[in-house]
Amino acid sequence: MPDVPDAAELRSMDATVVTAAVVERDGRLLVTRRLEGSHMGGFWEFPGGKCEPGEPPDACLARELLEELGVVAAIHEEVYRTTYAYGTRVLDLRFFRCDLAAEPRPLLGQEIRWVPRHELPALEFPPADAELVARLAASR
Repeated sequence: MPDVPDAAELRSMDATVVTAAVVERDGRLLVTRRLEGSHMGGFWEFPGGKCEPGEPPDACLARELLEELGVVAAIHEEVYRTTYAYGTRVLDLRFFRCDLAAEPRPLLGQEIRWVPRHELPALEFPPADAELVARLAASR
């Protein structure tokens, strides 16, 4: 059986840093649906995206939220971090609590939903998000 690398080893394997926003309003969390034809198309996710080389994670997330949802965001503390390998592609996923200055708009044509915590597990998220979804659904 081949050795499975642990999280620290995965992070050292030229992982792509990806940031995502955990935005909650009135007991509901903001999720967006990945566009068909993209990697993991049709899956739900917390909005965000890949960092450019040398781009700080908070700046990356602010940029992605502006580009994808047309909103300025206050980026707060990191609430969850995981490293996940999709085949040979390794992602260093960082989730941050965020507040939005306005109502998000689907600038890329993606579907947007505000979902109560307990309903998150009913949506199909990428495997890398499973632990965070479970934690959010279990907390109040």
